[in-house]
Amino acid sequence: MLHRRRIFRHASTPRRWRGVATLLCAGVLGAALTGLGLPSALMGSAPREQDWTALAADVRVVDGDTLRLRDRTVRLMGLEAPERGLRCVDPTGRGFDCGVAAAEVLARLLVDRDVTCRVRGRDNFGRALGVCAAGGVELNAGLVTAGFALAEAGGASVLGAAEASARRDGRGLWAPGFAGPEGWRRRN
Repeated sequence: MLHRRRIFRHASTPRRWRGVATLLCAGVLGAALTGLGLPSALMGSAPREQDWTALAADVRVVDGDTLRLRDRTVRLMGLEAPERGLRCVDPTGRGFDCGVAAAEVLARLLVDRDVTCRVRGRDNFGRALGVCAAGGVELNAGLVTAGFALAEAGGASVLGAAEASARRDGRGLWAPGFAGPEGWRRRN
């Protein structure tokens, strides 16, 4: 009779212990890597605040409240600008995209100026949240003061005062006869 030779042997460790052994090895490996001094940012302890800067040539306006600084994206903190595609009506009755108008106002605040942002956390989409300035002008307050952004409820009192001033003086989307986006009309 011919005996067949087995090439593979069954593991000597019972199957019920395999999961425990795998978890134990993973835990030991994780502890060893942590002990080696990996960068702290990988372990979730990155600094809460950071300063980001970019030369004027490296700054792009994404929309009314978001900038691109080289390879980083930062959303202006404490305000809400209209989204692209929202329809507004000017005092003459002509419709236009008020999100694009807000982005154009932000671009005018930036013209040929280097940008510095103080990043303070992240939004729901993972974008950095910051207070930015260009040429000594704070962009967050500038956009709200121009009347093309709302101060977020519960945000900085400076932005709330800037919004009240823009409404009172009829600037931007608060101009007399101006019909802003639906969400803004509800806040009046």
